[in-house]
Amino acid sequence: MQVPLYQAKAEFFRMLGHPVRIRVLELLQNGPVPVRELLNEIEVEPSNLSQQLAVLRRSGIVVSIRDGATVSYALAGGDVAELLRAARRILTELLAGQSELLAELRDAESSVPTGPPV
Repeated sequence: MQVPLYQAKAEFFRMLGHPVRIRVLELLQNGPVPVRELLNEIEVEPSNLSQQLAVLRRSGIVVSIRDGATVSYALAGGDVAELLRAARRILTELLAGQSELLAELRDAESSVPTGPPV
């Protein structure tokens, strides 16, 4: 039985739903990165990074590249980088809206009298 598209999308976003995986994808946007550099940038235990890279590799989002003893990872396609840029734009808009709301709340609070009624 075929999985409905909405369910496949939910599983895709669930797979992306880990901070280490998102950070790895961000770091790979400019090209392949050796595992040792990923470890330096992300500052997690090697076993944790390995586990998260395995999830991304199994999903087909990243590929591993071996050059002698060095293993690097790269994005399998440019669409993931575009997705991350779109997420950044969406978050920027959301946070801008929240900061405007916060400013309105602060303005409203400063205009409310604080003393007892006269």
